Amino acid sequence: MAICLRDLKNWAYKMHIPVLQEELISYLNPGRNENFIDGTINGGGHARLILNRTSPNGKLLGIDWTQELVEELTNQFNAEGYDARVKLVCDNFARLSEIVHENQFNPVNGILLDLGFSSWHIEQSGKGFSFLKNERLDMRFNQHNKLDAWTIVNQWPEEEIGAALRDYGQERFWRKISSNIVAERQLNPINTTHDLTKVIERSVPAWYRGQRINASTKTFQAIRIMVNRELSNLSRVLPQIIEILAPGGRIAIISFHELEDRIVKQFLKGEEVEGAVELLTKRPIKASENEINQNRRARSARLRVALKK
Repeated sequence: MAICLRDLKNWAYKMHIPVLQEELISYLNPGRNENFIDGTINGGGHARLILNRTSPNGKLLGIDWTQELVEELTNQFNAEGYDARVKLVCDNFARLSEIVHENQFNPVNGILLDLGFSSWHIEQSGKGFSFLKNERLDMRFNQHNKLDAWTIVNQWPEEEIGAALRDYGQERFWRKISSNIVAERQLNPINTTHDLTKVIERSVPAWYRGQRINASTKTFQAIRIMVNRELSNLSRVLPQIIEILAPGGRIAIISFHELEDRIVKQFLKGEEVEGAVELLTKRPIKASENEINQNRRARSARLRVALKK
Protein backbone atom coordinates (compact mmCIF):
# COMPACT_ATOMS: atom_id res chain seq x y z
CA MET A 1 0.00 0.00 0.00
CA ALA A 2 1.46 3.35 -1.01
CA ILE A 3 1.95 5.97 1.69
CA CYS A 4 1.86 9.63 0.68
CA LEU A 5 4.39 12.15 1.93
CA ARG A 6 1.75 13.98 3.95
CA ASP A 7 0.83 10.79 5.81
CA LEU A 8 4.49 10.10 6.61
CA LYS A 9 4.93 13.56 8.07
CA ASN A 10 1.71 13.28 10.03
CA TRP A 11 2.86 9.94 11.46
CA ALA A 12 6.13 11.40 12.69
CA TYR A 13 4.69 14.46 14.38
CA LYS A 14 1.54 12.84 15.70
CA MET A 15 3.40 9.99 17.33
CA HIS A 16 6.26 11.98 18.84
CA ILE A 17 6.18 15.74 19.15
CA PRO A 18 9.76 16.95 19.76
CA VAL A 19 10.08 19.21 22.79
CA LEU A 20 11.91 22.54 23.14
CA GLN A 21 12.31 22.88 19.37
CA GLU A 22 12.99 26.62 19.23
CA GLU A 23 15.29 26.58 22.25
CA LEU A 24 17.26 23.61 20.94
CA ILE A 25 17.89 25.09 17.51
CA SER A 26 18.79 28.45 19.04
CA TYR A 27 21.46 26.92 21.27
CA LEU A 28 22.77 24.30 18.83
CA ASN A 29 22.85 26.97 16.10
CA PRO A 30 23.36 24.55 13.18
CA GLY A 31 24.99 26.23 10.21
CA ARG A 32 25.25 25.70 6.48
CA ASN A 33 26.92 22.39 5.52
CA GLU A 34 27.68 21.38 9.12
CA ASN A 35 27.45 17.77 10.35
CA PHE A 36 25.37 16.68 13.33
CA ILE A 37 24.59 13.52 15.28
CA ASP A 38 21.16 12.82 16.73
CA GLY A 39 21.85 10.01 19.17
CA THR A 40 18.16 9.36 19.93
CA ILE A 41 16.45 10.17 16.67
CA ASN A 42 13.00 8.70 17.45
CA GLY A 43 10.53 10.19 14.95
CA GLY A 44 13.08 12.56 13.45
CA GLY A 45 11.45 15.82 14.55
CA HIS A 46 14.60 17.47 15.87
CA ALA A 47 16.64 15.95 13.03
CA ARG A 48 14.48 17.63 10.39
CA LEU A 49 14.98 21.01 12.02
CA ILE A 50 18.75 20.49 11.95
CA LEU A 51 18.76 19.25 8.36
CA ASN A 52 16.83 22.29 7.19
CA ARG A 53 19.46 24.56 8.74
CA THR A 54 22.49 22.64 7.42
CA SER A 55 21.53 22.43 3.76
CA PRO A 56 22.63 21.95 1.08
CA ASN A 57 25.42 19.54 2.06
CA GLY A 58 25.32 19.16 5.84
CA LYS A 59 24.97 15.54 6.94
CA LEU A 60 23.26 13.91 9.89
CA LEU A 61 24.01 10.61 11.60
CA GLY A 62 20.87 9.36 13.35
CA ILE A 63 20.93 6.61 15.98
CA ASP A 64 18.08 4.74 17.59
CA TRP A 65 17.99 1.44 19.47
CA THR A 66 14.57 0.40 18.09
CA GLN A 67 14.71 -1.27 14.68
CA GLU A 68 11.10 -0.47 13.79
CA LEU A 69 11.66 3.25 14.27
CA VAL A 70 14.84 3.22 12.19
CA GLU A 71 13.08 1.40 9.33
CA GLU A 72 10.07 3.73 9.40
CA LEU A 73 12.20 6.85 9.55
CA THR A 74 14.39 5.61 6.69
CA ASN A 75 11.26 5.38 4.52
CA GLN A 76 10.20 8.86 5.59
CA PHE A 77 13.56 10.50 4.91
CA ASN A 78 13.76 8.79 1.51
CA ALA A 79 10.31 10.11 0.60
CA GLU A 80 11.18 13.59 1.83
CA GLY A 81 14.43 13.77 -0.15
CA TYR A 82 16.81 13.73 2.83
CA ASP A 83 18.29 10.30 2.08
CA ALA A 84 21.53 11.59 0.52
CA ARG A 85 22.33 13.60 3.65
CA VAL A 86 21.25 11.14 6.35
CA LYS A 87 22.72 7.93 7.70
CA LEU A 88 20.51 6.00 10.12
CA VAL A 89 21.86 3.29 12.42
CA CYS A 90 20.05 0.92 14.76
CA ASP A 91 22.34 0.79 17.77
CA ASN A 92 22.77 2.10 21.31
CA PHE A 93 24.37 5.51 21.69
CA ALA A 94 26.63 4.02 24.37
CA ARG A 95 28.68 2.79 21.38
CA LEU A 96 28.93 6.28 19.91
CA SER A 97 32.68 6.24 19.20
CA GLU A 98 32.45 2.92 17.37
CA ILE A 99 29.39 4.04 15.40
CA VAL A 100 31.12 7.24 14.27
CA HIS A 101 34.25 5.30 13.29
CA GLU A 102 32.30 2.59 11.43
CA ASN A 103 30.41 5.22 9.41
CA GLN A 104 33.43 7.53 8.91
CA PHE A 105 31.30 10.44 10.06
CA ASN A 106 33.38 13.57 10.62
CA PRO A 107 33.86 16.34 11.43
CA VAL A 108 31.06 16.54 14.01
CA ASN A 109 29.78 20.06 14.70
CA GLY A 110 27.04 19.15 17.15
CA ILE A 111 25.47 16.24 19.02
CA LEU A 112 21.92 15.97 20.37
CA LEU A 113 20.51 13.49 22.88
CA ASP A 114 16.77 13.62 23.59
CA LEU A 115 16.50 11.13 26.45
CA GLY A 116 12.72 10.82 26.36
CA PHE A 117 11.38 7.62 24.82
CA SER A 118 9.12 7.88 21.79
CA SER A 119 5.34 7.96 21.95
CA TRP A 120 5.53 5.07 19.49
CA HIS A 121 6.76 2.83 22.30
CA ILE A 122 3.61 3.60 24.28
CA GLU A 123 1.07 3.58 21.47
CA GLN A 124 2.30 0.98 19.02
CA SER A 125 5.14 -1.18 20.30
CA GLY A 126 3.01 -3.55 22.39
CA LYS A 127 5.93 -3.90 24.82
CA GLY A 128 4.23 -2.83 28.04
CA PHE A 129 5.75 0.63 28.45
CA SER A 130 2.45 2.12 29.61
CA PHE A 131 0.36 1.12 32.62
CA LEU A 132 -2.68 2.39 30.69
CA LYS A 133 -2.51 -0.53 28.23
CA ASN A 134 -2.78 -4.18 29.15
CA GLU A 135 0.28 -5.69 27.48
CA ARG A 136 2.91 -8.29 28.29
CA LEU A 137 5.68 -6.98 30.53
CA ASP A 138 8.64 -6.41 28.24
CA MET A 139 9.84 -2.75 28.09
CA ARG A 140 12.84 -3.49 25.87
CA PHE A 141 13.79 -0.80 23.38
CA ASN A 142 15.67 -3.45 21.44
CA GLN A 143 14.65 -7.10 21.29
CA HIS A 144 18.26 -8.30 21.30
CA ASN A 145 18.41 -7.10 24.90
CA LYS A 146 18.19 -10.28 27.00
CA LEU A 147 16.73 -8.67 30.11
CA ASP A 148 13.03 -7.78 30.04
CA ALA A 149 10.54 -6.43 32.57
CA TRP A 150 8.91 -9.83 33.08
CA THR A 151 12.21 -11.27 34.30
CA ILE A 152 12.75 -8.46 36.81
CA VAL A 153 9.24 -8.70 38.23
CA ASN A 154 8.99 -12.50 38.30
CA GLN A 155 12.55 -13.65 39.03
CA TRP A 156 14.58 -10.96 40.78
CA PRO A 157 14.98 -11.16 44.57
CA GLU A 158 12.78 -8.85 46.61
CA GLU A 159 15.72 -6.75 47.80
CA GLU A 160 16.90 -6.09 44.23
CA ILE A 161 13.43 -5.09 43.06
CA GLY A 162 13.07 -2.81 46.07
CA ALA A 163 16.45 -1.19 45.45
CA ALA A 164 15.50 -0.50 41.83
CA LEU A 165 12.20 1.12 42.81
CA ARG A 166 13.94 3.21 45.47
CA ASP A 167 16.98 4.28 43.44
CA TYR A 168 15.63 4.55 39.89
CA GLY A 169 11.97 5.28 40.51
CA GLN A 170 12.40 7.29 43.70
CA GLU A 171 9.28 5.44 44.88
CA ARG A 172 8.52 6.12 48.55
CA PHE A 173 6.55 2.87 48.98
CA TRP A 174 9.23 0.67 47.47
CA ARG A 175 9.32 -1.76 50.39
CA LYS A 176 5.62 -2.59 50.28
CA ILE A 177 5.47 -2.78 46.48
CA SER A 178 8.47 -5.10 46.18
CA SER A 179 7.17 -7.28 49.01
CA ASN A 180 3.76 -7.61 47.40
CA ILE A 181 5.26 -8.34 43.99
CA VAL A 182 7.11 -11.32 45.43
CA ALA A 183 4.04 -12.49 47.37
CA GLU A 184 1.82 -12.27 44.27
CA ARG A 185 4.19 -14.09 41.94
CA GLN A 186 4.33 -17.02 44.36
CA LEU A 187 0.63 -17.47 43.63
CA ASN A 188 0.47 -16.45 39.98
CA PRO A 189 3.00 -15.07 37.47
CA ILE A 190 2.78 -11.31 36.94
CA ASN A 191 2.57 -11.43 33.16
CA THR A 192 1.02 -8.14 32.08
CA THR A 193 1.10 -4.44 32.86
CA HIS A 194 -2.33 -4.64 34.46
CA ASP A 195 -1.22 -7.56 36.63
CA LEU A 196 1.55 -5.30 37.91
CA THR A 197 -0.58 -2.20 38.36
CA LYS A 198 -3.03 -4.19 40.50
CA VAL A 199 -0.20 -5.18 42.82
CA ILE A 200 1.02 -1.58 43.01
CA GLU A 201 -2.44 -0.24 43.79
CA ARG A 202 -2.81 -2.74 46.64
CA SER A 203 0.55 -1.66 48.01
CA VAL A 204 0.02 2.09 48.37
CA PRO A 205 -2.45 4.11 50.47
CA ALA A 206 -5.65 5.49 48.97
CA TRP A 207 -4.45 9.09 49.08
CA TYR A 208 -1.41 8.13 47.00
CA ARG A 209 -3.59 6.56 44.34
CA GLY A 210 -5.44 9.86 44.02
CA GLN A 211 -2.38 11.98 43.24
CA ARG A 212 -1.86 13.82 39.95
CA ILE A 213 0.89 11.35 39.04
CA ASN A 214 -0.41 7.81 38.66
CA ALA A 215 0.64 5.48 41.46
CA SER A 216 2.30 3.13 38.94
CA THR A 217 4.43 5.79 37.23
CA LYS A 218 7.56 5.51 39.35
CA THR A 219 7.59 1.72 39.43
CA PHE A 220 7.25 1.50 35.65
CA GLN A 221 9.98 4.11 35.24
CA ALA A 222 12.35 2.20 37.48
CA ILE A 223 11.80 -1.10 35.69
CA ARG A 224 12.20 0.51 32.24
CA ILE A 225 15.47 2.15 33.32
CA MET A 226 16.81 -1.16 34.63
CA VAL A 227 15.76 -3.14 31.56
CA ASN A 228 17.45 -0.76 29.14
CA ARG A 229 20.38 0.29 31.38
CA GLU A 230 19.47 3.89 30.64
CA LEU A 231 21.55 5.63 33.27
CA SER A 232 24.69 3.55 32.76
CA ASN A 233 24.46 4.04 28.99
CA LEU A 234 24.13 7.79 29.50
CA SER A 235 27.21 7.83 31.71
CA ARG A 236 29.12 5.86 29.08
CA VAL A 237 28.26 8.13 26.15
CA LEU A 238 29.03 11.51 27.72
CA PRO A 239 32.87 11.28 27.62
CA GLN A 240 32.65 9.98 24.04
CA ILE A 241 30.70 13.07 22.99
CA ILE A 242 33.47 15.38 24.17
CA GLU A 243 36.06 13.30 22.35
CA ILE A 244 34.10 13.20 19.08
CA LEU A 245 33.04 16.84 18.85
CA ALA A 246 35.14 19.19 16.77
CA PRO A 247 36.44 22.31 18.56
CA GLY A 248 33.57 24.81 18.70
CA GLY A 249 31.05 21.98 18.44
CA ARG A 250 28.03 21.89 20.70
CA ILE A 251 26.41 19.22 22.86
CA ALA A 252 22.71 19.49 23.69
CA ILE A 253 20.96 17.04 26.01
CA ILE A 254 17.27 16.97 26.88
CA SER A 255 16.46 14.95 29.99
CA PHE A 256 13.09 14.13 31.51
CA HIS A 257 13.73 13.11 35.08
CA GLU A 258 15.97 14.12 37.92
CA LEU A 259 18.35 11.17 37.75
CA GLU A 260 19.25 11.81 34.10
CA ASP A 261 19.58 15.55 34.59
CA ARG A 262 21.84 15.07 37.61
CA ILE A 263 24.25 12.89 35.61
CA VAL A 264 24.35 15.41 32.75
CA LYS A 265 24.75 18.39 35.09
CA GLN A 266 27.61 16.86 37.07
CA PHE A 267 29.44 15.71 33.95
CA LEU A 268 29.24 19.04 32.14
CA LYS A 269 30.26 20.99 35.24
CA GLY A 270 33.24 18.69 35.68
CA GLU A 271 34.28 19.19 32.06
CA GLU A 272 33.94 22.95 32.50
CA VAL A 273 36.27 22.85 35.51
CA GLU A 274 38.77 20.90 33.40
CA GLY A 275 38.53 23.55 30.70
CA ALA A 276 37.15 21.19 28.07
CA VAL A 277 33.79 22.93 27.59
CA GLU A 278 31.96 26.17 28.18
CA LEU A 279 28.48 25.84 29.64
CA LEU A 280 25.98 27.77 27.54
CA THR A 281 23.12 27.04 29.93
CA LYS A 282 23.99 27.80 33.55
CA ARG A 283 20.57 26.46 34.48
CA PRO A 284 18.49 23.98 32.50
CA ILE A 285 16.15 25.43 29.88
CA LYS A 286 12.51 24.48 30.49
CA ALA A 287 9.46 24.52 28.25
CA SER A 288 7.19 27.56 28.17
CA GLU A 289 3.65 27.36 29.52
CA ASN A 290 2.39 27.61 25.95
CA GLU A 291 4.38 24.57 24.86
CA ILE A 292 3.33 22.58 27.92
CA ASN A 293 -0.32 23.34 27.16
CA GLN A 294 0.17 21.93 23.65
CA ASN A 295 2.41 19.02 24.62
CA ARG A 296 2.12 17.73 28.18
CA ARG A 297 5.29 15.64 28.00
CA ALA A 298 7.28 18.88 27.69
CA ARG A 299 6.54 19.78 31.32
CA SER A 300 9.42 17.67 32.65
CA ALA A 301 11.92 18.41 29.85
CA ARG A 302 15.26 19.98 30.81
CA LEU A 303 17.78 21.18 28.20
CA ARG A 304 21.49 21.63 28.93
CA VAL A 305 23.98 22.82 26.31
CA ALA A 306 27.76 23.17 26.25
CA LEU A 307 30.38 24.24 23.69
CA LYS A 308 33.60 22.30 23.24
CA LYS A 309 36.66 24.52 23.51
